[in-house]
Amino acid sequence: MPSERLLPRLFLILLLAVLALAGWQWRHGAPLSADLMELVPGSTPNALELKAEQRMQEPLNREMLVLVGQADRQKAIALAQRLGERWQASGLFETVQWSLQTDLPALREQLLASRLAMLARADRQQLIEHPAAFIQQRVQALFDPFAGISLVPSQDDWLGLTGRIQDSRPKPGAVQFDIGSGALIAEADGKSWVLLRARTRGNAFDMKLPVQVAELLKHSREEAGQDDAQLLAASGLLYAASGQQQATREITWVGGGATFGILLLLLLAFRRWRVLLAFVPVLVGMLFGTVACVALFGHLHVMTLVLGASLIGVAVDYPLHYLSKSWSLKPWHSWPALRITLPGLSLSLATSCIGYLALAWTPFPALTQIAVFSAAGLLGAYLTAVCLLPALLKGSDLRPAQWPLRVCEVLLRVREALLRKVGNRLLLTLLALFCAGGLWQLTSKNDIRQWVAAPPQLQAEAQAVARITGYQPTSQFFLVQAADQQQLLERQTALGERLDQLVSQGKLQGYQSLDQVVSLPREQQQLQDSLKQLPGFWQPLLDLGVPASALQSELAQLQALPIQDIDSALKGPLSEPWRLLWLGPQADGVAGMVSLRGLNNADLLRAQAEGLPGVRLVDRLGELNRVFAATQVSAAELKLASCVLIVLLLILPFGFGGALRIVALPLLAALCSLASLGWLGQPLTLFSLFGLLLVTAISVDYAILMREQVGGAAVSLLGTLLAALTTWLSFGLLAISSTPAVSNFGLAVSLGLAFSFLLAPWAARRADNTTTPGQPSREDHPVTTAGQDDPQPIPLKTVDPARSPCAND
Repeated sequence: MPSERLLPRLFLILLLAVLALAGWQWRHGAPLSADLMELVPGSTPNALELKAEQRMQEPLNREMLVLVGQADRQKAIALAQRLGERWQASGLFETVQWSLQTDLPALREQLLASRLAMLARADRQQLIEHPAAFIQQRVQALFDPFAGISLVPSQDDWLGLTGRIQDSRPKPGAVQFDIGSGALIAEADGKSWVLLRARTRGNAFDMKLPVQVAELLKHSREEAGQDDAQLLAASGLLYAASGQQQATREITWVGGGATFGILLLLLLAFRRWRVLLAFVPVLVGMLFGTVACVALFGHLHVMTLVLGASLIGVAVDYPLHYLSKSWSLKPWHSWPALRITLPGLSLSLATSCIGYLALAWTPFPALTQIAVFSAAGLLGAYLTAVCLLPALLKGSDLRPAQWPLRVCEVLLRVREALLRKVGNRLLLTLLALFCAGGLWQLTSKNDIRQWVAAPPQLQAEAQAVARITGYQPTSQFFLVQAADQQQLLERQTALGERLDQLVSQGKLQGYQSLDQVVSLPREQQQLQDSLKQLPGFWQPLLDLGVPASALQSELAQLQALPIQDIDSALKGPLSEPWRLLWLGPQADGVAGMVSLRGLNNADLLRAQAEGLPGVRLVDRLGELNRVFAATQVSAAELKLASCVLIVLLLILPFGFGGALRIVALPLLAALCSLASLGWLGQPLTLFSLFGLLLVTAISVDYAILMREQVGGAAVSLLGTLLAALTTWLSFGLLAISSTPAVSNFGLAVSLGLAFSFLLAPWAARRADNTTTPGQPSREDHPVTTAGQDDPQPIPLKTVDPARSPCAND
C-alpha cells in the first residue's frame, strides 16, 4: 500500500529534524542541571525574599568546612597549612583559609576605626553611666595574666575598647584563635582540630565541580592518614557530589537493567533476534522527551533522567500491541497486525498522555518536567511504532513460544473457576475489607529531605564538625525591612532582645544580626559625647604609669572617629561573617537578615516576630512541606479531572458503560495499592501519590487491551502481561533506589501495576466474562491473513456486530 512506503519516509524526515535540533541544543555541552531548588514547589517569593534565600544558601553551596585533627597540635597546624596551599593551587577554590595571620593588620585597623561603632551595648552603657568602674576594670585587665590576648597592643588602645569588642563578638562555638600561627583551633576527642575554610569558584549545582572537590578531599584524607591525622568535612558540595554519582549509578542500572530485562523477555517470548527492533521506539522516545524538555525548560534535570529512564517499559508497550498478535495471526505480518491494533494503540497513547500531562498542572516543577518528558517520549515511541517499526519488521515470520499463551489460558481458567465458587460480590466485599484495613493504617509523610539520599558517612562527619566547632546553622532566618538604616538596626535590636532570652534558656545556640557589628548612629554619637568626662576618671591609669599625653591623644582620636553606618562597618575582615546579612537599599527602604544557629522549631521562632513591624520568619523548608501536603489534594483533583476526560474519550468506541468500567478498574487498582502501603507500614508521600496517578494512566491501556480482546481473551491477557512486565522492569527497579522519594515512587508504581494486571480481565464484556472455561470464544479461533505481497489483506476474523470492539455495552 502507498501508506506503507510513505509513512516510514515521512517519519525519517521528522527524526532527522529532531536529531538536528538535539545537536543544536547540546552544542555547548550537556544541558543538564542538578539544582534541587529548581524542582521544589511553593509560592513564588518576592524579589527581596528570593535574594535573601539565595544569599543564605550561597555559603552552603560554595563553602566547605574541614577539620584537620591530630594529637600533636603543631603537626595538625603544619598539615592544615600544607593542605591549604595545595587546595589553593588546584584552581577549584576562590579562597582557602587556614590562618588569619595575613589579616592581622587589617583586623587591627578595623578594630581601631570601629571602637565606637562596634562596642557592645553593655560596655557602652558602663562607659557612659559608670566611667569609674570602666577604668577600674581596665586597670585590672592590664594586670591580669589570664585576660584574653588582644589583637591591638595596649599602647595603641589604653582604654581597652578593642579588647572589649573582641570579647563581645559572638563566639564561633569552641573554636579559638591561635595567636602564634593564626589558625583557628578546637580541642576535642584528645586531638587538636585546625579549621580550614574553602570557598569554591562555582556552586554545588555545577555538574563537574562537586565531584572534583570530592576527589581532592579523598586524596587529602589519604595523605592525612599517612600522618596519623584525621579529616572531617562538611559542605553541600559533598552531598551534591554524592547525589550526582548516585544519579549516574541509578540511571545506569535502571535504564540498563530495564533494557536487559526487556530484551531478554522479548527473546524468550518471540524467539527471533529481529524482534529486538521493538526497542527502537524506546530510543526515539527518550530522544523526543529530552529534546522537548530542553526546548521548554532550557535544560534537563538529572532527576528527570532517573525517573524518565523508567519510560522504557511504557514505550515498548506500543510495539507489543501488535507483536503479541503473532499468537493468533497465522501467519503474522507487521502492517496487517498494526492495522487491527491501531485503534487501541491510539487510544492508549491518548489516555496515557492525558494522565501524564495532568501532572504538569501541579505546582511541582519536578512533575511538570517529568510529565513533559514522558508525554513527548510516548508520542515519539508511538510514531516510531506506527510509522517506522512495521517497515523494519516487514518480512519477519514470528513464531512465538507457546508456553506464555498456555500460562495465560491457565490463568483465565483459574479466574473462571474462582468466580464460579466465590462470585464477584464476595470478591468485591473481601477487596473492600482489604482496602479499608490498609487505609486505616495508612499514614502521610511529606518532607523535602526525602529528595536527598544523605550518605551516613557524610551525615556523621557533618554532625562531628558541628559538635567540635559548635557551629550548627539552620535553614530558617529572619528578614527585617525598614525605612532606613536607623530603623533597621532598631528593629534588629528589638528582635535580638527576644532571641537573647532563647539563648539564655538553651533553646537557641546563637544568632547573628547587623546590630552586633554596628550600633545605632545616635548611640555612637552619645558615646562620643560622653568621652569628655573621662579625664576626670582615668587617674588609676596615670597611677599605673600610662602617660597622660597618650591618653589625651587616644581621646582625641576617639572624638574624631566618624559615625559609621552599616556599609562602612561591613568593609573590614572582622565583619565578614555579617556581610551576607546586609541586603542594602530596596525600593521601599532597606533590608537585612538575622541568621540562626541550633534551633529548628519554626513555631517558636515565628512567635519571636509577633508584634515586631517589618520582621518575618523565612522558613522555606517548612513552607515546602506544607505545600507538599496541600499538593496531594490538588493532584488527586487533577487525576479525577483527567479520568473524566478519559471517560469522554472512550465513550465513542466503548459506550458509556464500557468507558466507566475501563477507567474504574485503574482507580480501584490505585486504591488497592494505597491499602497495600498501609499494610506494609509505608507512608503515603507526595511521590507515592504521583506514582499511583501514573499507574491509573498506564493501566487504562491494560483495560483497553482486555476490553477489545483482539485475537481472543488469552492473547489479550498475554499482551497485557507482557506490557505489565516491561513496565515493571522499569518502574520496579526504582523501588530499590537509595533516594527515598524515588524509592517510594517505584514501590507505589510496582504495587499499582500488579493490581492493574489482576483486575484487567474484569474490563471484558459481560458475555466474555461468562465464557465457559476451556472453551474458546468466537474471537479465539486462529486467524489467517494474506501474504505480505497481497495489497489487500483479507479480513482477519468474522466479527459479530454485537461484540465489535467499538460496540456499546
